[in-house]
Amino acid sequence: MTTTDDPPGALDGIRVLDFTQMMLGPFATQILGDLGADVIKIERPVVGEWERSLEFAGRLVAGDSAAFVAMNRNKRSVAIDLKAAGAREALLRLGATCDVVVENFRPGVMDRLGLGYDDFREVRPDVIYCSGSGWGQRTKYAAMNRPGQDLLIQAMTGLAANTGAADDPPTAAGTSICDATGALTLANGILAALLARERHGIGQRVEVDLFHATMAILCQEISAMTNLGIDFSRSPAGIAQPWLSAPFGIYRTADGWIAVAMGDIEVVAEVFGDQQVATMEPWLDRDAIKRRLDAVTPTRSTHDWLQALLAAGLWAAPVRTMKQAMDELISDRSELVVEVEHAGGQTLRLLGCPITLSETPWQQRLRPPTVGEHTREVLATVLDEAELAALQKARAL
Repeated sequence: MTTTDDPPGALDGIRVLDFTQMMLGPFATQILGDLGADVIKIERPVVGEWERSLEFAGRLVAGDSAAFVAMNRNKRSVAIDLKAAGAREALLRLGATCDVVVENFRPGVMDRLGLGYDDFREVRPDVIYCSGSGWGQRTKYAAMNRPGQDLLIQAMTGLAANTGAADDPPTAAGTSICDATGALTLANGILAALLARERHGIGQRVEVDLFHATMAILCQEISAMTNLGIDFSRSPAGIAQPWLSAPFGIYRTADGWIAVAMGDIEVVAEVFGDQQVATMEPWLDRDAIKRRLDAVTPTRSTHDWLQALLAAGLWAAPVRTMKQAMDELISDRSELVVEVEHAGGQTLRLLGCPITLSETPWQQRLRPPTVGEHTREVLATVLDEAELAALQKARAL
């Protein structure tokens, strides 16, 4: 928890009513919470949001999903049945005290519950109401009620088809890259709307979806494809991206793997000891170059290749496991690594906020909450005891 001696958060005084679940919404609202916002997470009574029960490798962390605890710190949990008698009125009253409302249900769900943008705007005219989704609110896939999930978005945007060698099947990224991209875009949209309200005195609706956010991060590849008139294809030899030239790729060494990015082909030829490479064209001959280098790299260790490549001014890095990267952060006492006590008593080691602000730094204030841990605390700010008792009797809480 923060104390009076702690510096202010960048978003101190901002209150967020958070109806989100899974990654798109919760990762975005955690960023807002890290930066000082009071994030009130609305969950189902008893079981909480869906992702609490998502097992990783068949296991949970102290009764919660490793994914849930990774993206739900600095929030307070209110457990309430959205369909129960009195719940809508209580949430709208709470919404009147909030600057931002965020939801990522399928399009139309919140409107049917009487908790849509127009409903909250009636009680808070300058509210910022943000909707996250898989396909957008009014697109053809939204109308078809298509599920919007990370792997499906990777498939539909071309991202999976871009990844891997030509003979590989379409290859998914090793993390939920579309969800993360959507969440960061969502947080940016909310921050922009908050600034617009500060500057212009207006609230507004913000909409972000996974499909369009992922298409946006493919901007350089799509620009090259559409403006150069080239239909890119994956490299048979394994050039790491289908639109780049040799030596861009990952190479086996005597004891592991090394990644080599862009580089002058004559310098590449010299470092790898193959002068024929210097006579080849990096784009047209990219597969032939890659295969020639593949034949050489297993003769030396990753360390030896790294030293030689860096000394020649070529961009290179060893290929590490996630554990090796995390172990280095821990060894270096990186501020990105934080330890949090779970409600069950277990110490959680999590990744913190990657944003550095000199005067309003992010702070670890609240551990990931148990389901409904703050229900009475939060609702008591807008409801009296009789109203709380009525909700309890209606089994809304």
